[in-house]
Amino acid sequence: ADPDAPGIEADLAALLAGARAVAPIEGASAAAEPLPEPILDGLRIARIGAAPDGFDTCRYDAAEVARRFGAEVEELELAELFETARAADPAPVAALRAGIAAGLAGVDALDQAELDRSLRLKLALDQIRARRDLDAFAIRCWPEAFTEYGGAVCGPVAMQGEARVPCACEADVWGALSQLALQRIADAPVFLVDLVDLDPEDDSAVVWHCGQAPRSMAGTAARGTIHTNRRMPLLYEFPLRPGRVTFLRLSQARGVPKLVLATGEMLERPMAFTGTSGTLRFDAPARAVLSRVIDSGLEHHMALAYGDHAAALARLATSFDLPVINLVEQA
Repeated sequence: ADPDAPGIEADLAALLAGARAVAPIEGASAAAEPLPEPILDGLRIARIGAAPDGFDTCRYDAAEVARRFGAEVEELELAELFETARAADPAPVAALRAGIAAGLAGVDALDQAELDRSLRLKLALDQIRARRDLDAFAIRCWPEAFTEYGGAVCGPVAMQGEARVPCACEADVWGALSQLALQRIADAPVFLVDLVDLDPEDDSAVVWHCGQAPRSMAGTAARGTIHTNRRMPLLYEFPLRPGRVTFLRLSQARGVPKLVLATGEMLERPMAFTGTSGTLRFDAPARAVLSRVIDSGLEHHMALAYGDHAAALARLATSFDLPVINLVEQA
């Protein structure tokens, strides 16, 4: 909220006095036919490292994931990722660097030793995926990638996403499931985002996540950059391109599995934050969306894909026997 906005004192007083009670949304039946075939059956997700302390929304039950979605979670340690990266042959690392430098501005200005370590993480993910027959990752992306290894995994995650190997931050297994499901439905790369701003005055919202959006989502020429806090490469930097977008979260909010979706229009706007971000207008007023986000107890990650896939997601909900919360549904 803008600290200078009219009425902000009254809004804060109401909040602190408990006058803004949440009205939990349970969701409703999708009332749609199921998809013709299962889309997550047999898929394998590697959870590399545990979720950071306090990130309770990233917790999961592997048996529940298998029973409900037919997907398997394999738990790996960060040490396997880091050791595989350190052991990578220098020649493929150099080839990868040459390939990205040809189409990514700013690479030469980065710390080259840190860039080398970051690119090795991409090759390590490729190797781990191949030897363990994986379809997606859920990675504890901080702080150890910076503090123990010395390079960001964000850029490698963006490359994996472009190759349709979704990677969820903060070891968010249900986030990875959401990415896999939306990727299958959209037949396009996906981006796991944080909803970081809702502006009722502008009727807009901002989604962001470090610098890990697939490059095909770029609205302007992509640049290579460093992590805002940790000051290490490699991250991508660009605003998301304009167009129709769909969001999906396979949610465990309040202990009840459900499917949360939203649709909107990504706008042609400058970058709202460093890294990869986009400003959009939801298919409902921003104030109404904000209320539904709070009332639904939505986790902080949602999968984003271009196109309008709401109808297919309703069918997905029926296939998984999940109630639906549509964030842009208006009373």
